[in-house]
Amino acid sequence: MFKHLAGSFAAAVRGRFYPVWVAYGLTLAMGLCTRVVLLARPDTQGVGGVLAGAGAFATGAFFDAVVATYFVLPLALWLALAPSRLVRSRAHRALVVLGVAAYAYLLLWVAIAEWLFWDEFGARFNFIAVDYLIYTREVLGNILESYPVGKLMSAAAAGAAIVAAGLAPSIWRRLGRDATRAVRLGSAGAVAAAAVLAIAFVSTSTRTDPGGDTARELGGNGIYQFFAAFRANSLDFPVFYATRPEPEASAFVRTQLTAAGERWPERPESSVERLVIDQLPEQRLNVVLVSEESLGAEFLGAFGNPRGLTPRLDALARESLLFTNVYATGNRTVRGLEALSLAIPPTPGESIVKRPGAEGLFTLGSVFENRGYEALFVYGGYGYFDNMNAYFEANDYRAVDRTMIPKERIHHENIWGVADEDLFDFAIEQFDRAYADGRPFFAHVMTTSNHRPYTYPDGRIDIPSGSGRDGAVKYSDWAIGHFIDEAKKHPWFGDTLFVLTADHGANARGTLDIPVAQYRIPLLFYAPKHIEPGRVERLMSQIDIAPTLLGRLHFSYRTKFFGHDLFATPPSEDRAFVANYQTLGYLRDGRLVTLMPQKRVRIGPYPIDGAAAARGGEPLSDEKLRDEAIAWYQLAFEAYRTRALAGDQSNREPPSAGMIRVTQPPKR
Repeated sequence: MFKHLAGSFAAAVRGRFYPVWVAYGLTLAMGLCTRVVLLARPDTQGVGGVLAGAGAFATGAFFDAVVATYFVLPLALWLALAPSRLVRSRAHRALVVLGVAAYAYLLLWVAIAEWLFWDEFGARFNFIAVDYLIYTREVLGNILESYPVGKLMSAAAAGAAIVAAGLAPSIWRRLGRDATRAVRLGSAGAVAAAAVLAIAFVSTSTRTDPGGDTARELGGNGIYQFFAAFRANSLDFPVFYATRPEPEASAFVRTQLTAAGERWPERPESSVERLVIDQLPEQRLNVVLVSEESLGAEFLGAFGNPRGLTPRLDALARESLLFTNVYATGNRTVRGLEALSLAIPPTPGESIVKRPGAEGLFTLGSVFENRGYEALFVYGGYGYFDNMNAYFEANDYRAVDRTMIPKERIHHENIWGVADEDLFDFAIEQFDRAYADGRPFFAHVMTTSNHRPYTYPDGRIDIPSGSGRDGAVKYSDWAIGHFIDEAKKHPWFGDTLFVLTADHGANARGTLDIPVAQYRIPLLFYAPKHIEPGRVERLMSQIDIAPTLLGRLHFSYRTKFFGHDLFATPPSEDRAFVANYQTLGYLRDGRLVTLMPQKRVRIGPYPIDGAAAARGGEPLSDEKLRDEAIAWYQLAFEAYRTRALAGDQSNREPPSAGMIRVTQPPKR
């Protein structure tokens, strides 16, 4: 029997099924080369030892074979069923050779794309790549402006031609040989059975991660991961993550939510609605919240960088209330926008900004809008990208973007947006209009210049445009200085609070492991007439910025935020949320809890710089810390799922003490 099977396999290889095995061989060879090249990158971390590396390469070869099975199945079925005369014809053989050349080109181009994607995100394709496929204009434009695409495509075409030329004689010759019906149907049936088994039993969770992120990523296949991400770019928390009994998780978080002195209303609209009542007079200052693209704290001299990339921000830091231990919730712009507007821990999968049901939510903009402010979202790019304009317009902001900036007012633009200076000048015009109408304004300004391809107007700084990240950082810093200088010329400047922060860090890459240090971002409160300069070294999450800002303005309001007003909360409650699309991190008490799919939980030490490491009181046990992390993320997911974050109109009248009920949620 085995002799018969071996003979049949040999006949299939020698005959018309030879192109199928060629495709398998090309896929495995290109997968191996891709892993070797990615592992050799200077920015790639080790795989955790020889055994881990061997496991990653073996797992990767398995996924390569799975991908090849999916691709060759139509060809195998065709070769099994096509008439022998057609298969042996010169036209058909030429078409198959061209098909092999096209397949080789596809594999080479995917390998190049994976290199570029790894360069940006430190990972193989994931749901970010799916998002980028949707926004082809920005993504293709960014690639064209950042890389020598023509040369890369020519190199891939040349490589595919060489491969096809080398294989053409054997393909031509073997397609001329016939095979028995049994060999043809058996070969096609084997490929079809392999495809069915792969669909039924193989998923991205099949990969192991014995050596951390690098081993896990090398153990995958970019094409497979792309389509897996396309099928599921959000994760159901109770299905994939460890949970606590709902009453326990809810009671804990509700207790934590009142740690800043908030109270529960007599008739709450949702499980997270509370009242913030400030005893001091409200300050109706204008507020400008600037979220700088990818401005990690590591670039600022105020945080120890000696290269002088941020002279204007460093000077502003000395004149501002500077928060030194703030951590972004994620590693993408939409995560930063979510944290700054909703003040909610990141839920697994896609940002709420891009999900269904992201309209009519309780946001920072709604608090200001209900007080008669002009609430604006001002973006330097096209706001349809990542659903930004639609999200903010549906949540009490007026969105304005580059489409509204006259061409003659633009000094420079690239595929991502106009130069930051042009964005800031345009924003100032919006502020002038609100001021002329007698309205205070709140504006969230999102920049784009500190993003690949790192281009900006010539003559602004001493680093040539397009030369790399350092130049983009220094130009972004120059533009902020220009913005403040111009704002000082306007009558509203004295009564305006500028909040300067980032959407995320520059190098916060990773899929399972979270590089917490790269999530650290700057935060400055600058209002010379109203806020004394100083330093705040307590641990702070990006979701705490909105309630801390409102606390500085002494607003009384109904809230559904999950963040804390840092100045109303004891240091013992300091914590931060850091996450990527599938790993959720909880930073507290010098330790990091990570929640991962398949209900995995990991706890390890992660000391925080400065005074933020000292939380006071007795340190929590690992078990309690684990339960805290789960409870926060679990309730955040449920709050979004059940529409508990929906907005209302009740903030038009500030809450009073008479709206408070006596009963409070149980204490821990």
